[in-house]
Amino acid sequence: MDPSFFYVLHDAADDDVFAVGEGVYVNFDRVFQELSRQDLVYQGRLERPKGKTPDDWEDREQTLFRATKFGDEVDRPLKKSDGSWTYFANDIAYHYDKFRRGFADMIDVWGADHGGYVKRQKAAVKAITEGKGELDVKLCQLVRVMRNGELVRMSKRAGTFVTLRDLLEEVGPDVVRFTMLTRKNDAPFDFDLAKATEQSRDNPVWYVQYGHARTRSVMRQASAAGIVVEGLDSALLDRLGDAGELAVIRMIAQWPRQVEAAASAHEPHRIAFYLYDLAAAFHAHWNRGRDESGLRFIVEEDIDLTRARLALVQAVGFVIGSGLKVFGVTPVEEMR
Repeated sequence: MDPSFFYVLHDAADDDVFAVGEGVYVNFDRVFQELSRQDLVYQGRLERPKGKTPDDWEDREQTLFRATKFGDEVDRPLKKSDGSWTYFANDIAYHYDKFRRGFADMIDVWGADHGGYVKRQKAAVKAITEGKGELDVKLCQLVRVMRNGELVRMSKRAGTFVTLRDLLEEVGPDVVRFTMLTRKNDAPFDFDLAKATEQSRDNPVWYVQYGHARTRSVMRQASAAGIVVEGLDSALLDRLGDAGELAVIRMIAQWPRQVEAAASAHEPHRIAFYLYDLAAAFHAHWNRGRDESGLRFIVEEDIDLTRARLALVQAVGFVIGSGLKVFGVTPVEEMR
């Protein structure tokens, strides 16, 4: 393969790219011309790195990108000693292609060991998009797989390691999706296989799903009792005055802002925390109804109050179901 081309997964749009097999290659020469036009490329020498000198460091004239103009510590090489483009140059081509296809806001997910690479790539995106593009890099820590509190041992030498396929086969995609999103991406995370299938409030996936299933159970019970559960948007909500009911209502009202905040900050774990807290508030109120008959959702002698409470239950189910779908998780109708 010609090293001056960078592999991209999309359909060819113009003469900057051409199809090869199932993929497309972006011509970095065009990107290089754009950087040169902005006087962001020059021939020069880099200073010797501070501390221990890397084995592959060469004191030679190189083709450099003016990364320092955009906040980087040093300028960055674009060509290797054999004349081929560096990985950095190929990454510039990738982001340039993304921007040309209409994606001004770009998000990369990298391993934590690539933290030192972030500033230079952000500098390159600013340059190649003339400040119109924005790159957000999410650095992710490794996930340790545990079983009953003990680390599942992995060995590269022995060829034994835990893959995502292994997790999916053992606990299912819904559990993996939700569990992985209960932490910030840059926080170390232990995925405990036993906890992931445990039926307790210590397992956030089960606890939230149980909250949704419980709302569906209440609605089925109401229907079985002959109570009309359609048209609850006309229920007399001013009948809801208990402190527990009001607390749940306040949490439901936060849902749109939670989604907006999570999207703006690129932090989906906020949704997971919110769903857990909403489920906890609903479970707590449900438990109070078991001890105080006046707080039960179904009060057959007071249909208006019952329909108001069913509207609240339905709203909880709608929000939890919506939140789970944001994660690609299927809400369950009942727990088995």
